[in-house]
Order: sequence, then structure tokens, then C-alpha cells
Amino acid sequence: MKDKSVQKFSQPMSKKTVSNIIAETIKMGIIKSNLLAMFAGLTLALYTNHISPFEKIPEIIFAIIGSFLVIGAAGAFNNLYDRDIDSVMERTKSRPTVTGDIELKKVLQLAIFMTILGLMLLAFATPLAALLGLIGLFFYIFPYTIWSKRRTIYNTEIGSISGAMPPLIGWAAIYPDITHPAIIGLFIITVIWQMPHFYAIAIRKHDEYKAAKIPMLPVVKGFKRTYIQTNIYLIILLLSSLLFYSLSFVLMLVAFLLSLMWFILCIFGYQKMDSEKWAKSMFIFSLIYTTVLFLTVILYSLIGIFFGMTNL
Repeated sequence: MKDKSVQKFSQPMSKKTVSNIIAETIKMGIIKSNLLAMFAGLTLALYTNHISPFEKIPEIIFAIIGSFLVIGAAGAFNNLYDRDIDSVMERTKSRPTVTGDIELKKVLQLAIFMTILGLMLLAFATPLAALLGLIGLFFYIFPYTIWSKRRTIYNTEIGSISGAMPPLIGWAAIYPDITHPAIIGLFIITVIWQMPHFYAIAIRKHDEYKAAKIPMLPVVKGFKRTYIQTNIYLIILLLSSLLFYSLSFVLMLVAFLLSLMWFILCIFGYQKMDSEKWAKSMFIFSLIYTTVLFLTVILYSLIGIFFGMTNL
């Protein structure tokens, strides 16, 4: 007999493959972007602490697979809990937990299995990596998904803590000391980046969030307040880029220029575009920002490691 909770929220079952259903259940897109951030932290730790990647092959493998599993578990738990509001929103109503393509019991089992195995693998890298993975998972499930997402306009700020854990996990998997200004800078940048990013989504999907009764900032306080708050976070992002100075002028400059371009787009785009176009341009640039920044960190670190090894 089909679970009544599935019947309550489900749409007609789709013809998806098993792999597609699992990928949507664990939010594969979010996993990929977070793995890029994790690998940026990992390579930065190798470069900063003058460690050869060949010395840390097991830790690197444990970090990649462990992070994949923990992030996927967070996505599965989120889909399981949010299926009522997901059924209201256009962009989420086709998720397997809404359509009934996957049994809720199996989603729970999958999430628990991925959590246990993922944290075990991170612990094989370093205990600190596992602890940070657990903290990220906890923040995403409880303070964000279960409590703040439906109750306060500061849900994005609260959720940003878990969203910024991957770089810390990557660093900690290689070097169990996360007090270096470079990784602190990467963590802070990843935290602050999320507010302009998700504010842009909330403006574009304003009516959907309103229908689902999710108190996103644009829904509760309006677009003007969102614009002002976005500018504040972008200024903080500009200043945060200076934390890279102790490690690399190049990384600092790239982070600073990306933040400056985003800030300029925010100011002039708001003056010349309607809300929808402005939000879309801000969203697109937010993806460009993280992709360019993380790839720059990775390439810079790998090149530095290579030349460091050749000079031994």
C-alpha cells in the first residue's frame, strides 16, 4: 500500500530512470558544485603547507567520496522534509519525493546510509574533516531546513554556514588546522556569496516562494530592501578577498576583481533593468564568480605544487 504522505503531495508518476531518480533525490547538481569548492580547499591546503599530493592520495580519495556522500545525504534529507512545499513550487514539483517516483522509506534509508558511510570516510582522512562534515549536515537539516527556512527572513544566512563547509572539509582532510587566513578567507567568501546568489533566485521565483509561504527576504521585505542588503554583502565580499593577501597577491586580485565586477553589475544593473532581468543577471554572475574563483584557486595551487616539487 502506498504511503499516505506520498499520496498527499504527489503528482502522476513520471518515466524516469533509476539513476535519474537517485540523482534528483540527492541533488546531484548541488553535489557537483560543492565538490568543486571542497577540492579548492583541498588543493589550497596542499599548496599552502607544501605537501605533495602523492603523499595524500588516500586522504584525497576519502575526502572526495566522503564529501559526495555527506552532501548527497543532506539533499535527500531536505527533499524528504520539504516535499509539501516542493509540491507547490514549479521548479521543485517534479522531484521524486513529490511525484512518488521513490518511496519515502527508501529516501530515509538512503540518507542514513550515505551519512554514516560518508562521515566514516571523512574520518579516515582526518577526524576534523568528519567533524566539519557532521556540522555542515547538522546545520543544513536542523537550523536551516527544519527551523529557519519556514520561519525567518534570515534563513539564507543560517543555511550559508552549511553551504560553506566544503572548502573547510577539503582543507581539513589534508591539514588538520583551519586557522590559516587563506582558508578562513575562502570560507567567509563562500558564506557571503550565498546571500546575493539566493536573493537573486528568490526574486526570480518570488511568486513561487510566496505561494509556498517561505519567508524569503524579497517576499517579506520587498525588492528594494533586498537590493540594499545585496550591496552590503557584496561590499563585505570585496573586503573578504583581502584575506588572500597573506598567501597570494594573484588570488587576492582575482577574488577582488570578481567581487568588484559583481558589485558594479548590481549597482548599474538595478538602475537599467527590471527586477526580473536584474535578478537573472545577478544569478548568472554568481555562478561565474564561484566557478572562476574555485578553478583559479585549484589551478594556482596545483601549479604552485608542481613547481615546488620540481625545485626540490
